[in-house]
Amino acid sequence: MSDPRSTLDDPRQLRRSFGQFVVARSLWYAKPGQAEIRNQRLPPVAPGEARVATEYSAISRGSERLVALGNVPEGEWQRMRAPFQSGAFSFPVKYGYSATGFVTAGPDEFVGRRVFALHPHQDHFQIPANDLIPIPESVPSRRAVLAANMETALNAHWDAGTTLGDRVLVVGAGIVGLLVAYLARRIAGTEVALTDIDPSRANEAAALGVPFVNPADVGTDYRIVFHASASSAGLQTAIDACGFEGRVLELSWYGAAPVTVNLGGAFHARRLTLLSSQVGHVAPSHRGSFNHRQRLARAIGLLDDSALDVLVSGSIRFDELPNALPGIWSSATLPPVVCY
Repeated sequence: MSDPRSTLDDPRQLRRSFGQFVVARSLWYAKPGQAEIRNQRLPPVAPGEARVATEYSAISRGSERLVALGNVPEGEWQRMRAPFQSGAFSFPVKYGYSATGFVTAGPDEFVGRRVFALHPHQDHFQIPANDLIPIPESVPSRRAVLAANMETALNAHWDAGTTLGDRVLVVGAGIVGLLVAYLARRIAGTEVALTDIDPSRANEAAALGVPFVNPADVGTDYRIVFHASASSAGLQTAIDACGFEGRVLELSWYGAAPVTVNLGGAFHARRLTLLSSQVGHVAPSHRGSFNHRQRLARAIGLLDDSALDVLVSGSIRFDELPNALPGIWSSATLPPVVCY
């Protein structure tokens, strides 16, 4: 596919070309386990809005998978709404929150720029220009789809208070877990380990310079343990690995699934803390200095490292997505990037 930015020699001409309406295609979850592409007509761009031609979007095997399979509990339907979601839980719903593209119409200062948006999978979309985050020149659009996950990882470290010299363990080597470990490794003096029941995840860990250990060899006495496996067994591993007055940061969201762990034994004697970390709110430690937009912009800036390309190496075409999703949900590999 040719690079759509090749049409941007005259951004003002492009703005006139897209100034009316276009027919956009978007992914909808129609019923549990079933997705389809639907057409929608986008109206002319209103003042203060921008229209984006999507280049890439990211699939979440965490919250998006729970949405796709109908596993969002009714009591969480309102809190689980994505910023630009259409439809309503349970179905049909258009859901997703990680897209990159270039602005084809809108304010002059945005036209022709590459941007990130918390938008579902859709080939063209328009939202308030203030909800777009410009992508730095040093960050390719494909890698920039990691921004939402990097924001989660950044907020988790703010919640944990990770600092110089800490001994840190990450349980669960999905994209969020890998990014949490990657950030921890960049803090001077930290001792970082990553564990997962899938030994193949050692390859991604090695590419990011993070030591990988098998669950049986995790050890104990970690001051901070991040849990991102979305499993009871993983959470138990995290608790058991914590040292005296250590802290477990729970990053997983389980939807309607119950979680069982053993809080007997030494849990109380070691005075452990189990803390949820959720990206919907800026961590209290930084709430006075960062709003949501500033935190997201900071997360995108942290993607300025080609080593992170290992997390976005797989691809799937947007047209192929509905048929491919069941296999993506059940696969043990990192989810592919959706290409438009």
